[in-house]
Amino acid sequence: MRIAVVAMGKIGLPLAVQFADADPAHEVVGVDVNPATVEAVNAGTEPFPGEADLADKLAELVPAGRLRATTDYADAIPGADAVVVVVPLFVDERTGAPDFAWMDAATASLAAHLTPGTLVSYETTLPVGTTRGRWKPMIEELSGLTEGEEEGFHLVFSPERVLTGRVFADLRRYPKLVGGLTEAGAARGTAFYESVLTFDDRPDLTRPNGVWDLGSAEAAEMAKLAETTYRDVNIGLANQFARFADTVGIDVHQVIEACNSQPYSHLHQPGIAVGGHCIPVYPRLYLSTDADATVVRAAREANAAMPDYAVSRAETLLGSLEGLRVLVLGASYRGKVKETAFSGVFATVEALRSRGAQVLVHDPMYTDEELAAYGWTPYAWVDGQPGEPVDVAIVQADHPEYARLGATDLPGLRLLLDGRRVTDPARFTGVPRLTIGGGEQPAS
Repeated sequence: MRIAVVAMGKIGLPLAVQFADADPAHEVVGVDVNPATVEAVNAGTEPFPGEADLADKLAELVPAGRLRATTDYADAIPGADAVVVVVPLFVDERTGAPDFAWMDAATASLAAHLTPGTLVSYETTLPVGTTRGRWKPMIEELSGLTEGEEEGFHLVFSPERVLTGRVFADLRRYPKLVGGLTEAGAARGTAFYESVLTFDDRPDLTRPNGVWDLGSAEAAEMAKLAETTYRDVNIGLANQFARFADTVGIDVHQVIEACNSQPYSHLHQPGIAVGGHCIPVYPRLYLSTDADATVVRAAREANAAMPDYAVSRAETLLGSLEGLRVLVLGASYRGKVKETAFSGVFATVEALRSRGAQVLVHDPMYTDEELAAYGWTPYAWVDGQPGEPVDVAIVQADHPEYARLGATDLPGLRLLLDGRRVTDPARFTGVPRLTIGGGEQPAS
């Protein structure tokens, strides 16, 4: 097959690699608006770090002529058997409304070069109804082709369900969901993904692991929103329990461990923030089409308030943060990932500055110049070497380096607030240590 993948990001590039690796006869072309990304791919090098096995696969597939990239839709789209779209969909942080600008532009470009008989699959997470109500009429108008006809094109929605850093493993582990607008389109989509993916044996599933046709694009769209919104709501509940536990001096983590010891409870862990491209974003996409989802809205608001809650706990213990040097450990939204999308660092820094604190930020994955570009003052700390004196340290991301952190690494420390519960209390003898839902842990 000839396969085009639109957008060579942290999901799109591994997908293109997976498709090219599935069969030596496949020709895979990636399209991206960033010339630097295209240049890196065509050189057989990864344009971003951290994705397992990606560098090795690129070094093998690109020189063999099985994968290349371009900025030109006219080069990639005509004659393709399948076009897979993984262009980002942004959400307005203030209103929560989806911003389709990038996706609209990509859809218009691919539609202008679409040839008869092509399967078009959207993998970007979408509000329910978008595939049928937005992409179908747009592609039909701009291409002059009719969806669902053999001499037209077929359109499906098939959400990505992978985590950056382990995309290839997740593609094997999780069923590939497909939803079409017609039976013929769904059959084409199912056949395509069956030809480019292999699946792990999953005896825990109710049906064999593989490509699952959900019956409609709307069902597939909702499935992706539901599985991620569930996590946000679950974390919101855990955070609610954690805040109550703090008021009565209970360790909520022991409570959660006890609850999850039987098969009907699956409580998630509380924490200082919920970040990333998925968990804080997809509930907003769901809310954009279901205004009555009061539970979803309450959970999202509760999770968004956690950075300020964490800072308020530090303020309560110390009396005031005015003029204090406060170190925020972690700019990334989660450990071992160099990505700040909806990271809790932004709200944490804002909450600290609003209280008059002198804020410093550290992250082992970012240079001082990169941190300064966000408007933050970088903190010069190297694992194993004492840093500058600080009054308070707040763990915002669970980088493994922070698990080795101790009081001697941070001279003058008066309080540690571990928002991810990754530090060792024994390493902070003499320093009060707070966690989210851990109750107050005074200096020992």
